[in-house]
Amino acid sequence: MSRPGTTGRAFADLASPRVPDTLASARTVVWPIGATEQHGPHLPLCVDSVLAEEFARQIAAELGGITLPVQSIAARSLPQSGGGLSFPGTLHVNGDTLIRFLRETLESLLRLSFLRLIVVNGHYENEPFIFEALDQVRQQGLAEDKEVFAFSWWSLVQESWLTAEFPAFPGWHAEHAGLTETSLMLHLRPELVGAGRPDHDHPPRSGVYLHPIDVERTTNQGILSPTSGSSAALGEKLFRHVTAEAVGMVQEGNGLLFARSRQDRRATASESGGKTRDA
Repeated sequence: MSRPGTTGRAFADLASPRVPDTLASARTVVWPIGATEQHGPHLPLCVDSVLAEEFARQIAAELGGITLPVQSIAARSLPQSGGGLSFPGTLHVNGDTLIRFLRETLESLLRLSFLRLIVVNGHYENEPFIFEALDQVRQQGLAEDKEVFAFSWWSLVQESWLTAEFPAFPGWHAEHAGLTETSLMLHLRPELVGAGRPDHDHPPRSGVYLHPIDVERTTNQGILSPTSGSSAALGEKLFRHVTAEAVGMVQEGNGLLFARSRQDRRATASESGGKTRDA
C-alpha cells in the first residue's frame, strides 16, 4: 500500500484536451462527498469532507485512478446522528435539492470516458440521497457501460475490527465526533484537532425521531459518543483498514456483471489456476 495521504491525480488539475485520454487510461474516477457540519468543540466543520477526500485520494492512488473535487455541502444534520442544527456552523440543503444536484452532476460525469465510478461518502445523512441519485441515473440508462461503487467509509469497517478496537461501539449513527472520527483526524489533520475532547456516555438510539429534542441531554456540546482512547495510531490503523477493504472490493468486483470482463480486475484463484493477479 502507498503511504496514507498519497495524492492521486486530480480531475480538476487536467486541461480540457487531456480529459478523454486521461480518463480512458485511468479507468477509475473517485468522487468524495462530505459535508460542512459541526463536530463538537474539538473538531473542525470540515471533518466529513476531509475524511471522504483522503479516503478517495488514497483509493484512487491505489487503483491508478483520478479524484474528483470533494462535494462539501450536504444533507441536513439530524439530532440523532449529527447533533442537529442547534450548533453553529452546519451548512445544508434539503434532501430533494441534494438528490437533484447529485443526479445532474452524475448525468454530466457519466458521459465521460472512464469505466468505473467510486463514490466515497463521509456524512451519515447523505447516504440515502446518494443512492437515490445513482438509481435515478441508472434508470435513465446513463450508467449502462460503467461500474459504480458507492459507499460510506464506515460501511467497510469489518465487525472483527470493531470488536478488537472498539468493544463499546455505540453504532455508526452515534459515532459522531467520537473515537473514530477524532482518531482519523489526529492521523490526517492533527493541527485541526483541539486538545479538549469531551465524552458523551449516553449515545442516542438509532432510528428514533424526537421533537422537541433536548440537545444538552442527547449530546455533549454536539458530540454523540465517547472520544476517550482516540489516537493518531488508531486513526492510521482505521484508515489503512478501510482503504484496503475498498480497494479489495473494487479489485474483486464480487456481484458485478462486468467482473470477469474488465482488464484491471483481479482474477480469482479458480480463474487463474490457483494464482491471483493484482489490478
